[in-house]
Amino acid sequence: MTRVILGCGNFGGIGSAPEFFGQGESEDEALAIIDAAVELGVRTLDTADAYGGGRSELAIGRWLRENPDALTIATKVFHSVEGTPGDSGLAPDRIRRAIQGSLERLGLDRVDLYLIHEPDPDTPVEATLEALTGLVEAGTVGAIGASNVDGPYLAEALEISERRGLARFEWVQNSYSLLDRDAEREVLPLCAEHGLGFTPFSPLAGGWLTGKYRRGQAAPAGSRMTMRPEPYTHLDDDRVYDGLDRLAARAESHGVSMAGLSLAWLLAHPQIDGVVVGPRRPEHLEPAREALGLELDESERAEIAGYF
Repeated sequence: MTRVILGCGNFGGIGSAPEFFGQGESEDEALAIIDAAVELGVRTLDTADAYGGGRSELAIGRWLRENPDALTIATKVFHSVEGTPGDSGLAPDRIRRAIQGSLERLGLDRVDLYLIHEPDPDTPVEATLEALTGLVEAGTVGAIGASNVDGPYLAEALEISERRGLARFEWVQNSYSLLDRDAEREVLPLCAEHGLGFTPFSPLAGGWLTGKYRRGQAAPAGSRMTMRPEPYTHLDDDRVYDGLDRLAARAESHGVSMAGLSLAWLLAHPQIDGVVVGPRRPEHLEPAREALGLELDESERAEIAGYF
């Protein structure tokens, strides 16, 4: 798995939200982004069956057919691919049906990493793990992981896997950035204790760490704050803007963008195996290139963390 992972959540939509199916990047735009990422050295693509109503996996499948490069593919299960109300969750039959749909769209007979997209309160964790274990044993899935999980859920799943001899979550993908440090409380310590990989998504906090949002100014048209602002409205705060000002000055001293420094801050964490970035255009990969060329020591990383 490469240090920079291409997040494909905007291919053909905006994440798994049915109201945005068919929007986001077109298939041709998605292929251009994959090309640019591969040129940068990225060899891992992260998607989900419901991203864009299946369009993300279809675009990746087309790229894989047209290119001989061997890429690591991670996809996820939980949300409805068709946007059908009630068609979601991690029931065993649904998981087995969902992986077949993913394989068909991707044009593969195996995915390297299969993650639950979020916990399912209506399905026992043990039943989900039994179904996922079957996929691993069949060779359909290389390893399993979990996204959007908290400490208690992860601890329960690991205990069940150990007690029952089931496949365990080998990877965790949660939100983590300078502006979202919740993973530090329970999840990252659990990952360290059990030797699990960790890859943060939303490393730029919905664009807040790029400098696009300014104190006292309206959000730019088409930005996350004009489309899906709910997860980020709490950041519209003087304390956050003060921290962003300090981050901008530190980035300038390194000769990189705020986004580049923010990604470098994540990559400097000893438990971060790779960072999921979701560029909307090929040129949006430039901060990742900056981050790969910038090494922060522990003291500077701690100082930057103190900005927020």
